[in-house]
Amino acid sequence: MSIHRLLSACTVTTIGLVCKAFLNFGFCKSVSVTGLHHLLHALDDNERNNGRGIVTVANHISTLDDPVTWGVLPVRCYLNLRDMRWALGASDIMFTNPVFSAFFRKGQVLETMRGKGIYQPAVDSTIDKLNSGDWVHLFGEGKVNQPYQYPLRSDNGKGEVVARLPRFKWGTGRILMETKRLPVIIPMWLSGFEDIMPEPRPQSIPAKFLPRLRQHLRITFAPPLDPAILMSVLDPLREPARYPVSEDLGNEDLGRLGVEGADGLRGPLGETEEKRRVRAALTAVVQHEVEKLGYAVSGPLLGGPSRILSTPPSSSS
Repeated sequence: MSIHRLLSACTVTTIGLVCKAFLNFGFCKSVSVTGLHHLLHALDDNERNNGRGIVTVANHISTLDDPVTWGVLPVRCYLNLRDMRWALGASDIMFTNPVFSAFFRKGQVLETMRGKGIYQPAVDSTIDKLNSGDWVHLFGEGKVNQPYQYPLRSDNGKGEVVARLPRFKWGTGRILMETKRLPVIIPMWLSGFEDIMPEPRPQSIPAKFLPRLRQHLRITFAPPLDPAILMSVLDPLREPARYPVSEDLGNEDLGRLGVEGADGLRGPLGETEEKRRVRAALTAVVQHEVEKLGYAVSGPLLGGPSRILSTPPSSSS
């Protein structure tokens, strides 16, 4: 084993055990885990050796979502780097000095440049990892958004107000489009982490970095997405109106795909409007599945407080 892998193994194992201790030794009032077997089954699948990667996608409600969430994994995962996730981390937060940079790189975090778009080395590396059968975790929103911040819209079908996650970043769609084999995609929903590290954080030190203890946490894994849905979206011969995701997400999301789908996606030679449209549709499918799980776990407001929808939402909200 190389020095790099040895240091990485030590980092991953240590952080994994610390997170497991945090979840199990009284620092949390309760920890509820549902559906972990879906991820463990994917990790044990021999198809990984044939280049089929794993993608977990979750809402992002605190700066401790990752790595604390992975304290639910069995210890055997911490002892095998291949059974631990790769993640994308913001350069301006995690890679601010040589010590932090070394720590996060050894912890299997890919440095991501905010504002540099979907054609950057971190996204390229993510695709390469998945092509090797590795596991990558994504926070589709790209930053922390706590439930009280979620935008609201009127659900005309049911006559109630529901919350939405902020739009997922288009990099999600690019990753799924460009892997050699469609990865196993497992939606996740996290709740309670916003109580451990509520936003905005205190500005004083050390309070800014200290979690609130004795909170109720809930971590839910859904079954893997049906690959047929994603493959139908990937079919370049389909018209936008025939996408299964269009039926699931409704006219509001169709408008978003049409209006925002080409936003900020100037890529390399060969980039086409069709690719942008498919990429946006794939991203919307994944977001829809994460939100659907969130509604099942946390209700129509996705765990946020009751609020009055003062003005009708626009078609692009």
